[in-house]
Amino acid sequence: MKAFFSVPCLFASLLAAAVALPQSALAADHGDFTGQIVFDGEIPEVEIKVKKGDPTAKDAAVCAAQDVVSEELVVNPENKGIQHVFVFLRSKVSKSDIPAELQKSKEPTVVFDQKGCKFIPHSLVVRTDQQVVVKSDDNVAHNTHTYSIFNPSQNFIVGANDRTGVTMPKFSLKERLPFEVKCDIHPWMSARWMVVDHPYAAITDKDGKFTIKGLPAGDHEFTLWHEKVGYVEKELEVKITGGKTTDLKVVKVAADRFE
Repeated sequence: MKAFFSVPCLFASLLAAAVALPQSALAADHGDFTGQIVFDGEIPEVEIKVKKGDPTAKDAAVCAAQDVVSEELVVNPENKGIQHVFVFLRSKVSKSDIPAELQKSKEPTVVFDQKGCKFIPHSLVVRTDQQVVVKSDDNVAHNTHTYSIFNPSQNFIVGANDRTGVTMPKFSLKERLPFEVKCDIHPWMSARWMVVDHPYAAITDKDGKFTIKGLPAGDHEFTLWHEKVGYVEKELEVKITGGKTTDLKVVKVAADRFE
């Protein structure tokens, strides 16, 4: 992991400006947090992990049926938005301060799939009240090996075309950072999971955008993290205003930080 370079406080205070939400009003004591993370520089060529038709690839009939493209760095060529950046609350929050509708996850399970010898999705947020179900849509066996720090690591086989899947035990502890998940059978297969015990975490979409809803009004610290950079921002100070959306606007990440 690369060394962290702090963003000046002025930068954070200028960008984290609260603006009125034009749609339905937020609760007076809670607000939302949104922003966009973009690549600052010339977009690198997409890395191919497995080339189509490569006879040397493991399980080539399935895994080399098409190019397997790396998702370690995904940049939208239209707006340079960076996908798969984790944005999560670093400071503590009392359960009593979380809105009732957010205290429990809407879905008790989240699906982690495998198709074309790729993990789907590449990045995942899991709450401690959820279970991960690992499935496969490939006609070959895969292995799911988690490298969590505070929770016991898991290492198991998912059979070919297993659409029922393997239901993992719940994570009992939150993790400080996203951890790697790999397939030991097909070593190019890699993903990142983040385990939290609250609803205040998100992953940037294809445009590099994120939204986190229902934060208690007040001062909070967030972490922005990407697998090739490490800390994009370790301790981003954000002031949430009740009934409003705090917009981080655009955060540019220099190209050389991904090298």
